[in-house]
Amino acid sequence: MSRSMQALAYARPSSLTSDPQGHLLGLETAGGLTPVGPEEHPSFFAGFLRSPQAAARGLLAVADVAAARYHQRTLRASLDPVVTANGDRLRFESFSGCCGVYARLDVLPEGLDGADTGHGTTNVDVNNPLREALSRLAGDDPMHLRVGPDDLSVTTLEGPVVEKKVPLPDRWLRGFAESQVVSAAFDLRAELSAAEAVRFLRTLPRTAPGGSGAAGRAAPLWVVPAGATLRPTTRPVPGAVCLPGPERLAALQRVLRHATGLRVYGPAAHGGAATASAWEVAAPGMRLTLTLSPEPHRGFSGEGGVLEALATDDAAADAELVSVLLAWEPRIDTADLAEQSGLTVPRVRAALVRLGTAGRVGYDAAEAAYFHRELPYDAARAERHNPRLGAARTLLADGDVALRADATATVTSGGRRYQVRESAGGVLSCTCQWWADHRGRRGPCKHALAVRMARRAQAAAPAASTPATRTAGGTR
Repeated sequence: MSRSMQALAYARPSSLTSDPQGHLLGLETAGGLTPVGPEEHPSFFAGFLRSPQAAARGLLAVADVAAARYHQRTLRASLDPVVTANGDRLRFESFSGCCGVYARLDVLPEGLDGADTGHGTTNVDVNNPLREALSRLAGDDPMHLRVGPDDLSVTTLEGPVVEKKVPLPDRWLRGFAESQVVSAAFDLRAELSAAEAVRFLRTLPRTAPGGSGAAGRAAPLWVVPAGATLRPTTRPVPGAVCLPGPERLAALQRVLRHATGLRVYGPAAHGGAATASAWEVAAPGMRLTLTLSPEPHRGFSGEGGVLEALATDDAAADAELVSVLLAWEPRIDTADLAEQSGLTVPRVRAALVRLGTAGRVGYDAAEAAYFHRELPYDAARAERHNPRLGAARTLLADGDVALRADATATVTSGGRRYQVRESAGGVLSCTCQWWADHRGRRGPCKHALAVRMARRAQAAAPAASTPATRTAGGTR
């Protein structure tokens, strides 16, 4: 796994202080992006939390995931959460070090009081002393929340006094892109009351069966709605939702005492194979959501859901157009974007997927909508670190793709020939081992991706074969 180092510079440590009037939670920000451009220490909110304990424990849960690895637990994982201010709410996000769990705390408009919420994205300092202070928080005294420096620190601090250098795996970056593609295919599958949610979640194991090394390959658990609760099952019966690695939901325990309900999201059944799912605990004025990858040993970064969008020239140009229309919206209306941009809704969605590879959009299953954020990553970097895409481009450039008129193609790779066939639904199957193992559940193989790119090139220049494509019986 390749790594780079990200330097986070804070004006001072985040802290929780108390006085007779209540508590002050000051979350310090590192460099981030706002509507006016980059800022060293952006300020997004200064007001009150209407449910202080719930918000504190939700933030702890996001920090728990950022510091955890649910696979290969002996390796270190630590990265400060990302916060996005969407004008009416605050979203705190993190990934586990193994990239298999995505956490997001949405503090909604009804959870904030007394101030306007700004716009922008940055990292926030969640240090160990702050975590200990939040864990000890009792009672429900008023809590003032400040996200970003106060006026005094802006005018008196000459420079950053807290610096962190954290390893940033490239697969962690790709996880943001893949998780929003996966979540966009989710539907609401079950909804439990507060009492049933607490009862169900407290029955789940806190640790992996057989120790940390055994859970990675354990058979997935499934749950199916049964009356007012969820019933575990070992088989993906109709209506079942996959719960891969139930111990990975441990962070939800933080907010159970404040829960008002549980919602479960997942895709339609996929031939009995394990799938990702999202588990959302609702609390007063907020939602805490954990999205689990299909298997504990399988991070989101390798799912391949963004490959089709990355492989199209149209999506690249469309993404540039759509990007200038984004304004940190909490809900991106694809129909409205289509009207403003002059693109079709499918092309807008493909553009949003591509923007997701730079961390510029996420997906909220509760609202079935994308939302805008700005992370300091570029789409070109995500493309460079998707090996299947690079391999497909090489196959195309070397003329190793032979298209046929009967919706089939032959791809020569590694001294072998693979047959790629397009079904009536447009899905490309292949005779390679990747397709045999995954059957399209983890994105297209490099051969199918190369064929898709070759067909697009052929359609764009129907009068002549492209230099990178052969037609059966013809010339390059």
